[in-house]
Amino acid sequence: MILNVDLASDVPIYLQLRDQIVEAIADGVLAEGSSLPATRTLAADFGINFHTVNKAYGLLRQQGLIQLNRKTGAVVTPTVADPSFGAEWTTRARTLLAEAVARGLSADEVLTSCRSILDSFGTTQPEETP
Repeated sequence: MILNVDLASDVPIYLQLRDQIVEAIADGVLAEGSSLPATRTLAADFGINFHTVNKAYGLLRQQGLIQLNRKTGAVVTPTVADPSFGAEWTTRARTLLAEAVARGLSADEVLTSCRSILDSFGTTQPEETP
């Protein structure tokens, strides 16, 4: 897994790390049971404070994407359907879609972009049958 951090970005480093790890899970680069680098190792690789990596890992743990264990470190958890996630995701997606509309993107552009992104993860929904 290759992670990139943009130290000049307005996005906090811990969120950059969190987002890239989530994408790696969605891409299948990180499968269930995959180990993540130790916080101190990852921090040293980027020249950042290990508390920043801890914050990213803590957020991923809180969101149920990884487990943290003193012996095994950070490990990707099994995928489990979480009924409460749907409502949370819809709220976040609504805001992001509203921003796209407010910035002048058409519905077709938004839908095309969403489909392209979903297809890149290989998680397309089965087509509905009539």
